[in-house]
Amino acid sequence: MNLTDIFKMLTDDTRIRLLNILSENQLCVCEVQAVLDISQTNASKHLNKLKAAGLITDEKKSQWSYYYLNESFWDKNQYLYQYLKEQWRADDSYINDQKKLKEYISKNIDCTFILK
Repeated sequence: MNLTDIFKMLTDDTRIRLLNILSENQLCVCEVQAVLDISQTNASKHLNKLKAAGLITDEKKSQWSYYYLNESFWDKNQYLYQYLKEQWRADDSYINDQKKLKEYISKNIDCTFILK
């Protein structure tokens, strides 16, 4: 992946928000949907773009795919990752996403409950 492609992935606020919450926890599409309050289609679209670009990866567990940061990519781009983490800690919208993620996790809700 070249530099232009990396920055293209970071031109969308939803993708940056996704990276923010995935930096804390691996999540499935329905969990992303619940935390970021976006549609399943929108969540899937952005997760697939980030995965195709190599910024995130996924692991299949039962019928769910769980997404998380691709450590190999972020190890090679440590300065970019540090910069993003600084921005996530300084911006209220990203801080709120982190709070929503923690609240969501504390409720022990899983995908089977969400999809009912």
